[in-house]
Amino acid sequence: MTTAQELDERYGRTRRRRAPWIIGGAIALLIIGAFSWMTVAQSMASVDADDLGFELVDEHSVNITFQVTGVQGKDVVCAVEALDEEFGVVGWKIVKIEAGDSHSQARSVTIPTVSEATTGLVNTCWVA
Repeated sequence: MTTAQELDERYGRTRRRRAPWIIGGAIALLIIGAFSWMTVAQSMASVDADDLGFELVDEHSVNITFQVTGVQGKDVVCAVEALDEEFGVVGWKIVKIEAGDSHSQARSVTIPTVSEATTGLVNTCWVA
């Protein structure tokens, strides 16, 4: 046995010991990359809705104004609710917002209610 081989064996510099670390590192990078891509893909398809205000029209309807920020060029659907003093739902409506040229769109919708509402808000929005 030569001196170089003796030193390699003594200090653990063999190919067999490096291979598991290289394979493990590659697998870890693939897993991190997959999770990163899933996070980016999910955020690209997310929709954000902000309540801008509400106006009580009468005791059986409320007008809700809101802004939707999300995916440009895709239809968005929002569930809008009217609530009473105890935060019970007294009216709701599904609103479809057609795809537009801008990243953000403001909408106003009138919701019929079964009793007097004290507020109105957007419950959730999603890409259609």
